[in-house]
Amino acid sequence: MSDPKPLRVLIADDEPLAAERLQLLLAKAEGAQLVGTASEGESAINLAEALAPDLLLLDIAMPGLDGIGVARALAALDPSPAVVFVTAFDQFAVAAFEVEAVDYLMKPVDPGRLQRAIERARAYLVQRSAQPTPGKASQWLEEFWASDLSGLVRIAARDVDRVSAERDYMRLHVGRRSWLIHHSMAALEEGLDPELFVRLHRSAIVRKDFISGFTRNPSGRWLARLADGTEQPVGRLYSDRVRAIAGR
Repeated sequence: MSDPKPLRVLIADDEPLAAERLQLLLAKAEGAQLVGTASEGESAINLAEALAPDLLLLDIAMPGLDGIGVARALAALDPSPAVVFVTAFDQFAVAAFEVEAVDYLMKPVDPGRLQRAIERARAYLVQRSAQPTPGKASQWLEEFWASDLSGLVRIAARDVDRVSAERDYMRLHVGRRSWLIHHSMAALEEGLDPELFVRLHRSAIVRKDFISGFTRNPSGRWLARLADGTEQPVGRLYSDRVRAIAGR
């Protein structure tokens, strides 16, 4: 397999020495190619519109329009570049998160840290290109938000191994962790992609590739063997799902 095309990178920094250091580091990094530099916010926007870079290495504290403002303006481009902030200040991390920055590097930039940021940007761009285009959004649930000790946590639907009912709540199992959400089993069965998930019991939905096999108990009832070593009974009303999954 051929190496992926290098990411086309635009640097925006009003400090000449900092911009020069970034250029030197970028020249030694893998998978990146410098296409231009800007020294203030407005020129960064103009160059991004003209050059269509894949990645913008963006300082935050710049004269005129700051880096956060530049990121907000460039979000309207189609496609918009991935943004990695490069700054001497750590108090802008929350603002950077709000404009969906891929990474946040502190000056002086470590070469290894820059390489990881480039790799994150590439992964972000690949993932974004694989998402449905506007107007063709998925009809299936793609994420859940659940309460956590620290506040709220986002859980991607594709990461859920199984769902079990607990009275008026549903428990999402992801690896060794689990979260309660206020949904009904019927609503989840209707909302989760049937290509990925299957309901095996009135109180259980399982991701199909989490099922390692099926067996029968002494009474002849089906049991699903799961990848974590546990077993999930299959309800009588759902025994046809076993045959469908097994192609029988």
